[in-house]
Amino acid sequence: MGSSVRELAGATPATRDRYVDLLRVASLGAVVLGHWLMAAVTPDGVGNLLAVVPALQPLTWLLQVMPVFFFVGGFSHALSYRSLLRKRPEGSEGSVYSAFLRARLQRLLRPTMVFVLVWGAAALLVQLLGGGGGLTGVTLRMVTQPLWFIGIYLAMVAFTPPLLRLHERYGWGAFAGLAGAAVAVDVLRFAAGVPYVEFLNFAFVWLAVHQLGFLRADGRIHPRRAALLAGGGLVTAAALVALGPYPLSMVGMPGEKVSNMAPPTLALLAHGLWLVGAVELLRAPAARLLERPRVWRAVVAANGVAMTAFLWHLTAMFGVYGALLALDADLPEPASAAWWTQVPLRLALAAALTAALVAAFRTFERPAASAPVQGHGPLAALGATLCLLGVLGLSMVGFGGLLDGRTALLIAIPVSAPAAVAMTLGGWLLVERAGRKVP
Repeated sequence: MGSSVRELAGATPATRDRYVDLLRVASLGAVVLGHWLMAAVTPDGVGNLLAVVPALQPLTWLLQVMPVFFFVGGFSHALSYRSLLRKRPEGSEGSVYSAFLRARLQRLLRPTMVFVLVWGAAALLVQLLGGGGGLTGVTLRMVTQPLWFIGIYLAMVAFTPPLLRLHERYGWGAFAGLAGAAVAVDVLRFAAGVPYVEFLNFAFVWLAVHQLGFLRADGRIHPRRAALLAGGGLVTAAALVALGPYPLSMVGMPGEKVSNMAPPTLALLAHGLWLVGAVELLRAPAARLLERPRVWRAVVAANGVAMTAFLWHLTAMFGVYGALLALDADLPEPASAAWWTQVPLRLALAAALTAALVAAFRTFERPAASAPVQGHGPLAALGATLCLLGVLGLSMVGFGGLLDGRTALLIAIPVSAPAAVAMTLGGWLLVERAGRKVP
């Protein structure tokens, strides 16, 4: 691995934007660290540190960095789709779309499929043997929760072509339109009490952040605009939290009536704006740092396993706590002095177990050899839609209650874990078929 990383790093073209790669790794790493820190596990159950110590909730304004990942996604999607368009034969836009979907989703869905199948088989075995209570049951429910992000990302990939056309025609106006739609949704939700309208902001908020990535790809977020985004976003988010119906935490909290995350709110969009502006202001010094060979090799190595580590980091965390409980180790009260003393050890153990899981599954993150494509854009779109619904459903229902028919509501439709798995796998097969040439 060391030699291949060294070769990849050495072969990096001078035109590559290395800062984007750093942001991708750093944003996923911050999410992993946040999950590890927030878990408050005791022999009596699993809680949330931010609920135990509400004074720590401002930390979410630093650790809730998923907007940065979606911003980077917009930048990468714009470059990728435009590159395919330049190479296409005349009149083959369907082929371009299916090739784009397959190329962008391959490194995302291959490790995800393995994760889903491994955990599905393990959950079924555990429940057939009569297990599934205590920490095991909590793990089966919660281990799939990070899949929500993959579902949102799938939607971003699927909508890239039309949204990119809007960007090329209207520029900042396309972003403003999505942001304005997010404002309208929250007005209808909180001022008019319109039911279910809030779920539209799963699209409007995250696609607005994604649209900023298109603007960056065209060099339209210069330092002055970055400063305006950072300052304006931070002030707006603070005002919305202080004066409006929005909670302080930028992640979901147990039992709260309103969450900034599920569904996303205008406050979360403002939070995303300040994060995007802030990381853009750090671009120049970070670019100088990334010119150092050792630093760049570390970023290249991390990018090669980032999705695998993200998928399995909760497995590692619950594995560590399960081992501590099995060994009858002392688990002090969350946020106590003894609890904080144990944090470095728990983080080190979780990191070590995550590294072991990455070593076992990292091969599935390597992209397969590309193949010629045919014009099956509609088939690719159908596959992406099924994958999106499948992983979102699985993030909500989890693997607990497989044998009991447990369901969760996905867009007002009850979805079970087996149905979610079937949609995910079926969608992936359709995307693969749409991206292969039939002899």
